[in-house]
Amino acid sequence: MIDLSTKYLGLRLRTPLVASASPLSHEIDGICRLEEAGASAVVLYSLFEEQLRQEALELDDRLTAGTESFAEAASFFPQPNEFHTGPEAYLNHIRRAKDAVSIPIVASLNGASVGGWTEYAREIEQAGADAVECNIYFLATDPRVSSSEIEQRYIDILTAVRSAVTIPVALKISPFFSNMANMAKRCDDAGANGLVLFNRFYQPDINLEELEIEPNVLLSTPQDLRLPLTWIGILYGRVRASLAATSGVHGSQDVVKLLMVGADVTMLCSSLLKNGIGHLRHVEKGLIDWMEEHEYDSVQQMKGSMSQLRCADPSAFERAQYMKAVKSAHYVAVSGREAWRILTGS
Repeated sequence: MIDLSTKYLGLRLRTPLVASASPLSHEIDGICRLEEAGASAVVLYSLFEEQLRQEALELDDRLTAGTESFAEAASFFPQPNEFHTGPEAYLNHIRRAKDAVSIPIVASLNGASVGGWTEYAREIEQAGADAVECNIYFLATDPRVSSSEIEQRYIDILTAVRSAVTIPVALKISPFFSNMANMAKRCDDAGANGLVLFNRFYQPDINLEELEIEPNVLLSTPQDLRLPLTWIGILYGRVRASLAATSGVHGSQDVVKLLMVGADVTMLCSSLLKNGIGHLRHVEKGLIDWMEEHEYDSVQQMKGSMSQLRCADPSAFERAQYMKAVKSAHYVAVSGREAWRILTGS
């Protein structure tokens, strides 16, 4: 019997297949279907810093409205719950999800600055979430802000959330740091229980008919796997935090590769949106089939076996990999031209 179990954020999971934050978790029925299809945990859709700030502004506006009016003007007071439309609904969603499924529920906070919104993590814990994923998403565009200031912002947000809760905290970050290894270690030292690699940045597009800038969300492809695969392979054994791979996980072989470089879990989103929730079953079956064929008894036996620490040529993760890739591309280009010359006789 093959043991697919793994440990992530201190939580024992049945398999390394986790459903990452997506619209699939907007409804309780979707979360139940994810569990039935084999997801070992579900990361809920994100609650954004902007939503929390907006609620705070609306609450303040409603509570102060009419303060200069006569005391008898009772109609100025807000009606119960009328200003709890976003964040309060998110807390109720956590409670309902916990009642509906037995797998861990990971809440997701999405923000970019230090502020009171991070304290909302405490309410998320009280609502019953098993962990919280802090998704830090912003693009540094101010030329006056140094790289050290940007890195410190990540640490400050992590510290604020970490001080507000006792449940595990995972940090979902981008790869765009001068020294990703150093940044990972700083997050590890600051108390991150897990690192989710990586956050995908969504670049805008131009609508040529309307002459407007518009969002353009592209789902990941298997090629996007390379970045988390590289860095998880480098970080494995060098940080205490759990390592989660996200972006580019579409099939069972993707899962195998990520486990071998050291991932504790592999998170799926785009592949489920493309192929349906039932695709989870095919990925799990493919994982089992591969392990049986290659005589692996457990995920633990596989984990980290191809990481930089255990690689016969550690430099393959660094400069040598770049050199080989460039030479390979050159060979393909030359071969292509030679083939074309032979075919055309030119």
